[in-house]
Amino acid sequence: MALNKNHSEGGGVIVNNTESILMSYDHVELTFNDMKNVPEAFKGTKKGTIYLTPYRVIFLSKGKDAMQSFMMPFYLMKDCEIKQPVFGANFIKGIVKAEAGGGWEGSASYKLTFTAGGAIEFGQRMLQVASQEFYPGPPMMDGAMGYVQPPPPPYPGPMEPPVSGPSAPATPAGEASQLPAVLHDQPSPPQGLAENSQQWLETTAGQMMKGLWVTDHPKAPAQW
Repeated sequence: MALNKNHSEGGGVIVNNTESILMSYDHVELTFNDMKNVPEAFKGTKKGTIYLTPYRVIFLSKGKDAMQSFMMPFYLMKDCEIKQPVFGANFIKGIVKAEAGGGWEGSASYKLTFTAGGAIEFGQRMLQVASQEFYPGPPMMDGAMGYVQPPPPPYPGPMEPPVSGPSAPATPAGEASQLPAVLHDQPSPPQGLAENSQQWLETTAGQMMKGLWVTDHPKAPAQW
């Protein structure tokens, strides 16, 4: 997890060049507890926008809060739960562990409250993406290593069938070509790391629900 490394001076979110933003929601509140020697940036309620990429969750604060951005890679998250209280907005909670050079130490419990809705959709997609065979993205060192990306456009809905023309072949490939693309394209693992994909999948898939820290994930190549 890294503090204040994923925002631009203009207020945009910064992601690595190998990543894309899969989903985002505004009107999200972030709070922390169960921390030792709480840094000033972690105090109080943060209000802003939450982003989901194939490797991590990024929170971008609005205003002049000491915490301008907060990044949580999947391999440092555990005990994630989606909560639907009788009174109040739905929220996601869990525990995140600090990473080396991330701006803080130890671990903390976090709570993401979706005041305008979206907690269930975001939480389910987050757990789905985290369980897939992806490598943790390279750490964000500075703005020059990434680019500012706006939120993804709204989902356009199912594709309409063609008005005329020859029918697609009655094969699985022909049928799949007519299905709407629900998921955004995902970046493939870097060349040279494919042999470790099964090991990374076994340690990462489902660890957010099982409460296991992943400490032996493959390291990104130096050129990242």
